[in-house]
Amino acid sequence: MISDHLTASPTTWQLGTLTVNRIGFGAMRLPGPVAFDLAGSRDRDRAIHVVRRAVELGVNHIDTAAFYFSARRSANELLNRALAPYPDDLVIATKVGPARDASGEWLPWATPGQLRGQVEENLRQLGRDHLDLVNLRTFGPRPIGEHVAALAELRDAGLIREIGLSNVGLDQLAEAQQVAPVVCVQNRFGIDSRLPGTEEVLRACGEQGLGFVPFFAIAGEGREQGASGAEPDEVLAVARAHDATPAQVRLAWTLHQGPHVLAIPGTGDPDHVAENVAAGALRLTAEEVARLDALHRPG
Repeated sequence: MISDHLTASPTTWQLGTLTVNRIGFGAMRLPGPVAFDLAGSRDRDRAIHVVRRAVELGVNHIDTAAFYFSARRSANELLNRALAPYPDDLVIATKVGPARDASGEWLPWATPGQLRGQVEENLRQLGRDHLDLVNLRTFGPRPIGEHVAALAELRDAGLIREIGLSNVGLDQLAEAQQVAPVVCVQNRFGIDSRLPGTEEVLRACGEQGLGFVPFFAIAGEGREQGASGAEPDEVLAVARAHDATPAQVRLAWTLHQGPHVLAIPGTGDPDHVAENVAAGALRLTAEEVARLDALHRPG
């Protein structure tokens, strides 16, 4: 149940030239209930309704990728069908680097020269002439300077407005900033996600005025499979105190980590969309944040 005090509009953050509300929407599960599963596809009309409902509630930051697809659904094409012509203030962020073939198998990480083709594929699927934000999604501590330079060329050509990074460490963030300005970092982060180095990246983004965009903030260690449904006592206690759901508490705690922290929870349920947006106005007490911090950083 959502209490009245949870319904205020969320605050905003600036991603370079783009202003976004701090609660966004992740499209990863839009094609199907389980990410990257070709076997299951969502009802098309329901998926379109979910996206439109998110925008009606004030979401203006949607995270997607060309590799978000099931056997019969593509996240990008669902967004196109649901939202085109796109609202002027809507920011669609996509990712390049990884790719999947038609069978769903992952392909080798893209070379710098292949990024233009990935950008153009996103443009085609979304039905747009430019991409608001493109995040370079990496795997492991590899050099990324040449890839960022390739994206900077596409930005100069007008195909991209802003550049971000995904799944990077401090060294990669510093390397990218030497090549071209980036506006955000997407890393896995949540109450029960304790990846080495993520706290340092979160702090560095705040110090540099960059957005930090956690993914799996609700799913936690469930990752692509989604939340397990089992919740720690600390999360349940805070949820009861605010007449909120555990998912709302997880999102609220995430946003309490700093004004530069955004959230992109994904769902195929329109009721959950409303709950996620409402979580942007849930104010935790200092004691509650400390209790949840202790759960995140045991010992």
